[in-house]
Amino acid sequence: MQLLAGKPVVDALRAGLLSRIQALKERGITPCLTVTLVGDDPSSHIYVNAKDKDAKELGIESHTYRFPATMSQADLEAHVRKLSSDPKVHGILVQSPLPKGLDESRVVDCIDPTKDVDGFHPQNVGLLCLDRPGHRSCTPWGVIQVLKHYGITTAGKRAVVIGRSDIVGRPMANLLIHKGALGDATLTVAHSRTADLASVVREADIVVAAIGKPEFVKGSWLKPGAVVIDVGINRVEDASLPKGYKVVGDVEFSSAQDVASAITPVPGCVGLMTRAILMSNTVDAAERLS
Repeated sequence: MQLLAGKPVVDALRAGLLSRIQALKERGITPCLTVTLVGDDPSSHIYVNAKDKDAKELGIESHTYRFPATMSQADLEAHVRKLSSDPKVHGILVQSPLPKGLDESRVVDCIDPTKDVDGFHPQNVGLLCLDRPGHRSCTPWGVIQVLKHYGITTAGKRAVVIGRSDIVGRPMANLLIHKGALGDATLTVAHSRTADLASVVREADIVVAAIGKPEFVKGSWLKPGAVVIDVGINRVEDASLPKGYKVVGDVEFSSAQDVASAITPVPGCVGLMTRAILMSNTVDAAERLS
């Protein structure tokens, strides 16, 4: 069984980004990413701090705007529009989830699509569906980079994506059916209403689990030799550990590793890739806008 660790993929990606960032700086351009955080969600704060660290290590200018959960819809939209019109800003990210009462879709619609480094704007979603250039959603595009790095082709394979979210499931499905060695899959999208999910998963050569339920997918569900991409990041209480919890994926690793030919660890792969692709998208934006 091959462990598909994310660090080698991230290291290779970052090496390429460093040379591109240096080339931009020689032209007097520093890629600039802005992150907007509304409210006090602890996980969001941790994630935003990690993104800021990544940006500084690469030489990307990073600005984080923190607002209280009481911020109004109108003020948030005005803030995003201001960033969109700022020529010094290349990437705009609004951290999800937003506090209750704020309409995330309306906020995303205010982002200039060329600066939408999360790949959530309807224009970028449409470009993805048509397999045309545009910002790709970070997590699915990160998965594709993992497959590419480890030489895993999807062409002609049966793939099952478990989950149909706008952030992972749907864009992942679109990428897998694009033409090419990292597409051309025969695809099934499974979800909470799928009947006999285990039997559907058992048909897959490639399984992408993005359902948001800890250790939901069992090793007994897998076809022997399947490649498993675990997108899930779930906290599970464990009093025996110093932090009082452990982080697990959507796949039960202990049973899956005995059946799969390759599997991503949680943590240690998809989360790292999501952050790396965000940096890559920011550099892409700086190059396109300059």
